[in-house]
Amino acid sequence: MRAEPRDDFAIEVALSPAFHDCDAMQVVWHGHYFKYLEIARCALLQRFDYDYPQMHASGYMWPIVDTRVKYIRPLRYAQPLVVAARISEWENRLRMDYEIRDAASGEVLTRAHTIQVAVDAASGEMLYLCPPVLWERLGVPAL
Repeated sequence: MRAEPRDDFAIEVALSPAFHDCDAMQVVWHGHYFKYLEIARCALLQRFDYDYPQMHASGYMWPIVDTRVKYIRPLRYAQPLVVAARISEWENRLRMDYEIRDAASGEVLTRAHTIQVAVDAASGEMLYLCPPVLWERLGVPAL
């Protein structure tokens, strides 16, 4: 199900790239972008008390099975950034959309999304429909 725009389904996190995330040109190495997405994703899931420890305690693992990143402009050492995450789907999978913006100008530097699927922790079987616990935590009607 596609999410109707809801304020509680989105979050913004402020951060600045550390020196150890950058290459010799003081540009963030492309692989570290995923860390920034993860910080925003966890902050958003914590809002619903369904971050990774709570997911596992509910009997499910939620591995990421697809990630897309559009690198528009480079992120630089110590650049103040805003990483925005928004839940956009939750029926058969959990999809989150992201933007990384320059904190001062608001310029979009990166767009991305991740897709996670529910896996039964006991059997290791992937589910083709999200478990009701996700809908309960998000406060959306069960399907």
